[in-house]
Amino acid sequence: MLGGDGHEDPWVKAVDYFLIGMIVLNVMAVLLESIEHLSIAHGPVFHVFDLFSVAVFSGEYLLRLWTAVELDDTRFRHPVWGRLRWAVSPMAIIDLLSVLPFYLGMFVEMDLRAIRVLRVLRVFKLSRYSMAMNVMSATARQEARAIGAVLFVMMVVLIFTSSLMYLFEHRAQPHVFSDIPTSMWWAVVTLTTLGYGDMVPITVLGRLLGGFTAVLGVGMIALPAGVLASGFSEQMRIRREEYREAVERVLEDGTITRRERRLLDETRLLLGLSEEEAAIVLEDAVKHPHTCPHCGLSTHVPPVV
Repeated sequence: MLGGDGHEDPWVKAVDYFLIGMIVLNVMAVLLESIEHLSIAHGPVFHVFDLFSVAVFSGEYLLRLWTAVELDDTRFRHPVWGRLRWAVSPMAIIDLLSVLPFYLGMFVEMDLRAIRVLRVLRVFKLSRYSMAMNVMSATARQEARAIGAVLFVMMVVLIFTSSLMYLFEHRAQPHVFSDIPTSMWWAVVTLTTLGYGDMVPITVLGRLLGGFTAVLGVGMIALPAGVLASGFSEQMRIRREEYREAVERVLEDGTITRRERRLLDETRLLLGLSEEEAAIVLEDAVKHPHTCPHCGLSTHVPPVV
């Protein structure tokens, strides 16, 4: 899970583990505070912990904002515009939302219960440290067009089936299928095969449409799952190939120095590969060497020097 930034420094790891622990404890605090007798008995403890958490996450946000110009991304190099660009990046917005409810409560009159519940947004900060989330977000970006096409088809089917159901059932059940937007709720729960039973067709045509919609929903729900599964597999193949290229560059001189070993470890963490996957790629690169384009020699089993 850890290693979103590809750092191996022990102090960086310690800070990352501390922040992960704080995020997990905050989510647990939100859940436990919703239990009335715990909230009454330990309210001051929850409040003090929330103040400490806000201080930690606010400091983290300000430090990340200040050091954004040091990132490898050239978009953030400018001392002013670079920081502003970083501030509107997805992870920066998540960091801001994790503390924003607390500060809004100081200046805007808000329901305290809503503010406490909104603290659960801090769970999204875990995506910074989760390689699985990084891979999934990369997969979503890679398959954005396919996912968009699937969602468009699902929207068309949703509007079509809810309109037909309104046409078939409105006269028989004017208070249940009162309009097309209301009928969309029936279409959603039917297409997803949930079937809550709060809206049930009673006419023959309505029941036929309901059965057809339920069967159609099985295939419709499988479409985005299939797109994401194939995209995830392709994303992992690309990352393994990038790691293999890094391995082959290191093997060009026939040896792997300790510095190159650390570089490979950082590359592995950056690509989100496990140690087992990296070992398989390295073993395959050694057993099936490619010819070096610079010297014409093949790579071989390297010693660490």
